[in-house]
Amino acid sequence: MEKLKRIFRLRNFLVISSVLSIFTLLLSYLSVFVHPETLRYLPVFGLGYLIIVGIHLVLFVVWMFIKSRVWLLIMFGALLLGGNLHFRSISIGWDDENTLKSEEYKVLSYNVRLFDVYNQDPTLAKKNKESIFNFLESSKADIYCFQEFYHQEGSEEYDTKESLGKRLNTPYHHARLSVSDYKKQSFGVAIFSKHEIVSQGEVSFDEVEKTFNYCIYVDIVAKKDTIRVYNVHLQSIHFQKDDYALFNEDNPQASNENSQAFKLLSKVLDAYPIRAAQAVKLTEHMKLSPHPIIVCGDFNDAPMSYTYNQFHRFLEDAFVNTSFGIGRTYAGKVPAGRIDYIFYDQSMGSRNFVIQEEKLSDHYAISCSVFKKE
Repeated sequence: MEKLKRIFRLRNFLVISSVLSIFTLLLSYLSVFVHPETLRYLPVFGLGYLIIVGIHLVLFVVWMFIKSRVWLLIMFGALLLGGNLHFRSISIGWDDENTLKSEEYKVLSYNVRLFDVYNQDPTLAKKNKESIFNFLESSKADIYCFQEFYHQEGSEEYDTKESLGKRLNTPYHHARLSVSDYKKQSFGVAIFSKHEIVSQGEVSFDEVEKTFNYCIYVDIVAKKDTIRVYNVHLQSIHFQKDDYALFNEDNPQASNENSQAFKLLSKVLDAYPIRAAQAVKLTEHMKLSPHPIIVCGDFNDAPMSYTYNQFHRFLEDAFVNTSFGIGRTYAGKVPAGRIDYIFYDQSMGSRNFVIQEEKLSDHYAISCSVFKKE
């Protein structure tokens, strides 16, 4: 009798766990299509998609061992409802090696974290900046898109526009920088190109929210074609030093973890509607482009999100099409996963998507070759 009770309790636990798994999985699907202002907490389920689907698969295997056909079908059906959404986070793409690539551009996108200028150790800061420069030089890209770019007018060490242009052999560049009166420091986004920039512009987010996140674009002429390249840095969460305490193993604020976690969650949730509005405005601008487009940047959002979906509806994700696995582009303490992207026009193809291995910033650089399909 006691054995039967244990079996009954275990089965009840599995049923309740499976129902919760299905419910949260469906909410993660829904987060892709519903604007974050509509349901405030819904984006959290999209952010936690990989954890949710992982738990779901474990429960699926357990039901398989129990040999419950009904629950196997229910659990499998919940997975099927996600359709192609699963392949935004888990890629099984491959390079298109059979397509003509006579007009190929290697594109690199990198949040350089101000070249580590605010490192408390000036010697280490210079060393890290030089490491980033060396990495960029060895990448030999045609087009570089930088977020959290830093430039200091008149500085021998941080005259980055001039020094990077020479070292990368990129005589053309366009930047949107916020200038500080202190030491003539500039912060923002920049595009460097080996090919001629014939026009340039900015998509302002000020109507959405007063922000230091920017988007710029350039029209580049290379060989026969003109392409438009956007460099995007969408709304940041603006974590402060205290916010990262929750992720430290030796957390001196352990007794206050609940309030710390709630504060952090509030910051995450507050950023979602702003990013969504920025994404809507930006994609409307992109759809009016007279040229095929490439979009690079730090989107600060996961593949299972409303923001990502605005771009994925009419553009191709280079990682999804030419890589394999899950991918991780954020190198900081917060487990954010893949939040940096290279999208391109559906008239184009891509190959050789690479995520930087060495950690030199709180993001990993991403790069791939983009070409026009013939």
